[in-house]
Amino acid sequence: MAATEEQHEQALNKFLDERPELRHELDNLNPLLAQAKGETAAQYRDERLHEAFEAEAERQGLFAWELTLQLTVPTLEDYQKQRMEVHKEVAQMAGMDWLEYCDLYGLTP
Repeated sequence: MAATEEQHEQALNKFLDERPELRHELDNLNPLLAQAKGETAAQYRDERLHEAFEAEAERQGLFAWELTLQLTVPTLEDYQKQRMEVHKEVAQMAGMDWLEYCDLYGLTP
């Protein structure tokens, strides 16, 4: 079960709450940069937030959806369970053998 859009929004909010310096930076972006990209200030800010979130996930060796789960599920057990469910779904969609997939991504089946 992949993270929902609502979960992702919750994760982004928690991510920002834990990083007041990033929130300050995002709240004070130059509006001309957004205009130069043909975006509204809100769209430009949202893009920067998503970039920071994905960079943090990568820094931790996670996919962004894994960081979303990590920030939104109540327990580590729930995180591990949901994480493995999503990985199984991805393996099935890719038509990969589960053990081969686990080996590729360093997962313990």
